[in-house]
Amino acid sequence: MNPYAKLITSLSLLLGTTITISSNHWMMAWTGLEINTLAIIPLISKSHHPRAIEAAIKYFLVQAAASTLVLFSSTINAWHTGQWDLTQLTHPTSCLLLTTAIAMKLGLVPFHFWFPEVLQGSSLTTALLLSTVMKFPPITILYMSSHSLNPTLLTTMAIASAALGGWMGLNQTQIRKILAFSSISHLGWMSIIIIYDPKLTLLTFYLYSLMTATVFLILNTTKTMKLSTIMISWTKTPMLNATFMLALLSLAGLPPLTGFLPKWLIIHELTKQEMTVAATVIAMLSLLGLFFYLRLAYYSTITLPPNSTNHMKQWHINKLTNTPIAIIASLSMLLLPLSPMILISV
Repeated sequence: MNPYAKLITSLSLLLGTTITISSNHWMMAWTGLEINTLAIIPLISKSHHPRAIEAAIKYFLVQAAASTLVLFSSTINAWHTGQWDLTQLTHPTSCLLLTTAIAMKLGLVPFHFWFPEVLQGSSLTTALLLSTVMKFPPITILYMSSHSLNPTLLTTMAIASAALGGWMGLNQTQIRKILAFSSISHLGWMSIIIIYDPKLTLLTFYLYSLMTATVFLILNTTKTMKLSTIMISWTKTPMLNATFMLALLSLAGLPPLTGFLPKWLIIHELTKQEMTVAATVIAMLSLLGLFFYLRLAYYSTITLPPNSTNHMKQWHINKLTNTPIAIIASLSMLLLPLSPMILISV
């Protein structure tokens, strides 16, 4: 890709995200979302592979429909109340339309169909952007209008997302699709708590982004795309593979690691809100995700290939130690001791 084109798309992504997260007016928030959508499309389709072109078209159509619904929702609210402020969304129809639009933008069930396909058609770097940076503006809009949203609808969508994200990830062999369903499952955890504690949703998103960035950057370094190649990647980078296993277990939410912190706090808050049944159900559904994370961890570090492969074994990778991966990986595993400070601030 042309360096100038890459610079323009990167700056546009930054601009679109900044406009949306810093705006109070619906039209400005919508403008930021549109800039973001148009900026990421060249990055998705840059390989010119038919699957990449298909992914870019799917992404464009879904995001265009979601942006139309955001505009429609804000216009109806302004028509009935005279307010264009993001925090003044009070009309019931507008609230319903906005929830639908943000669910489409994020990939929440039942509007999740596009997300695994788009991630599968993108490169690992673009998939990382789609899973983290592109989710930030819609989550900010949800955060600012959280007091107006329907609790029953959001809880239903959240539990359905956690269930489907775990269930559909079980039989996947493509790692990008597994991480897409992992993202859908984590979005379920974020949506279930946003009405009761919006700050906790943002904390969950930040930690999820940190752990996902670690996983994607390691996969990008080892050039691993599917389970059959992950089994021999240990010959290239043994230490990186051990780090990959810990990052996956952190993403699964196992106790000594960072990923346990948001799940623990969400279950704690749901119990305080007398939503014990919802907390129990979503905690049980996270076991489905734990299964495929453990499978990935098992494939990456514990097994030997059952038969001879055509890949040339390399005992050392031809790259220097990657400092960003080292820093992000450390953060994605070792932040649990900060939980008392977070509990005091919340």
